[in-house]
Amino acid sequence: MNSKQPEKKRIFIVDDHAMFRDGLQQLIDREADLMVCGDAADANAAMEGIDRSNPDLVIVDISLSGKSGIDLIKVIKEKYEDLPVLVVSMHEESLYAERALRAGAMGYVMKQEPAKVVKVAIRKVLAGDMHLSERMSGSIITKFMHGTTYLPPSPLEKLSDRELEVFRMLGLGKGVRQIAEEMGVTIPTINSFRNRIKEKLQLHSSTEVMLHAIHWSREGSAKETV
Repeated sequence: MNSKQPEKKRIFIVDDHAMFRDGLQQLIDREADLMVCGDAADANAAMEGIDRSNPDLVIVDISLSGKSGIDLIKVIKEKYEDLPVLVVSMHEESLYAERALRAGAMGYVMKQEPAKVVKVAIRKVLAGDMHLSERMSGSIITKFMHGTTYLPPSPLEKLSDRELEVFRMLGLGKGVRQIAEEMGVTIPTINSFRNRIKEKLQLHSSTEVMLHAIHWSREGSAKETV
């Protein structure tokens, strides 16, 4: 009598770098209990793909064209409350992990982590557990228990999710009009976000906002590995 093979868990990947999607798919498809059922480069294509492929887990990057990964997580959780989401991103965990958890993600892994860490995170989230680095877990637990954190606060933590997304897109060299079009809002709205960023970061001009954003974006790109 032949024993029936356990059904593979289906994973959908959302990342705007095709090479990273391909590499992650190869990593996942080599596992006996996992398979990639689809992928997408942006939020709109992601929702269409998720609707079609019925995944057991969605892996989301923070940096996407148009709607950010944080916003996509919120949309996924609104439509599929029980569908787990894992963030795999180049962006610093200390800045984005808590935002991702508040949006509904169950874990956060930085792209420079070894492949084995990604596989552990996938299986933990599929099992209904949360995955964060040991450092970040300790910080969040301490913060919730005592209102403090082991990690030095970043000035960018003062920004809302939408303000941080505008800041990120400015750092990529995008103009106000392009950002407004990609985010689906008006130019005055983006200018308002930029002014609030300037105030919260205690900068003196829109030029300073742009220079800080570009510097931050380049620092993040230097850390990215595929």
